Amino acid sequence: MATIDGRSLSELRRDLHQYPEAGWREFRTTALVAEALEERGYELSIGSDAVDPEERLGVPEADEIQRARERAIDAGAPEEYVERMGTVTGLVAEKTFGDGEPVVGVRVDMDALEITESGDADHRPQRDGFASRHPGEMHACGHDGHTSIGVGVARRLDSDSDFTGTVKLFFQPAEEGGRGGLSMSETDHLADIDHILGIHLGLGNGTGKIIAGYDQPLPNAKLDVEFRGASAHAGQAPNEGRNALQAATAAIQNLYAIPRHEEGATRINVGSVESPNVHNVISDLARMRLEVRGGAPELSEYMLDSAERIVEHAAGMHDVEYETSLYGKTTTFEADEGIVSTVAEAARSVGSVTDVVEREPMTASEDVSYLIRRVQEEGGEGTFVCIGTDHPSGHHTPRFDIDEESIEIGVDVVVGTLEAIASD
Repeated sequence: MATIDGRSLSELRRDLHQYPEAGWREFRTTALVAEALEERGYELSIGSDAVDPEERLGVPEADEIQRARERAIDAGAPEEYVERMGTVTGLVAEKTFGDGEPVVGVRVDMDALEITESGDADHRPQRDGFASRHPGEMHACGHDGHTSIGVGVARRLDSDSDFTGTVKLFFQPAEEGGRGGLSMSETDHLADIDHILGIHLGLGNGTGKIIAGYDQPLPNAKLDVEFRGASAHAGQAPNEGRNALQAATAAIQNLYAIPRHEEGATRINVGSVESPNVHNVISDLARMRLEVRGGAPELSEYMLDSAERIVEHAAGMHDVEYETSLYGKTTTFEADEGIVSTVAEAARSVGSVTDVVEREPMTASEDVSYLIRRVQEEGGEGTFVCIGTDHPSGHHTPRFDIDEESIEIGVDVVVGTLEAIASD
């Protein structure tokens, strides 16, 4: 059985990097963290107690989840914790210090991407023997480092900190694609939080740089579409077919023609089209995956509504059936000035921090937005913090890696922020 007790945070990160788990499959990661934190006296909410299962998006088929559970156990996951999860990943670990006030939350994500890691000999994880052992999955966005920071914060608060209050550590599944944040935000764990931090490594920022308030990410939605028609011989009886691929191509042409909006930025992209077929048969099945974004939630909804309308009418034009399913969704937020200032001040006191930026807008999307907005709606405050890390390749690429020094920097900044919040 694997364990993370006694490992340095860099060693933990390398272990997690070897066993990446894509969204809603993070059974090994969740189990290892749960075991370590429960032994330190953290109260655990795991699986369906950590997220609202009914609000999950982009959930794999049941047989895929079962294979992920079995794979996790084969890779040394503590079986007790895998059993406690059932078929749902996710963890909230809570501990009270002193009088229990204030209540602060720290959100880190755990999932990997469905990308095959580079086999190049000069790619450090390959060279040093900790590259992904799971074909088609890798930590290409730093979530192995995020999880390690979360564990590091738990350790530091438990052993070497002046923090007094209650900490809730959110180990969120399925961030990629915006699939897990909403389900975690809908739980009661967010209802009493006074301050919440989300963290992310890198994002184009080098080691030593801290952005205390990354905010205003673009809301987005990801839609999976399936067109179903009828096959026929393309030469002998084309009139007997109903062409699903033709419906898909009609939809694509018009999706890109959705008018831009006068009130702000809008985006659309069709990322994948598939129609498994042969040369001389009318296509009876076509699938596509698309995403929309907007500079505000209502603009993203405008794009999503327009996309669904176009898909419906493209299907009608070519007499085929269609089905859509929402794969993922995010919203937006504005970081609160008070907590941004506290993070910036804490970061400036960390010797290995060389550059502190108080605010910067995000041009990407992030489903931490649901957790931060929920806390703000309940009267608390929140921010999304970037911990810079040198990374030789951009995010979501086969050669992505991080500078492991940034993990300790992240722990220092987060713990320093929590201590400052408590002292105020």
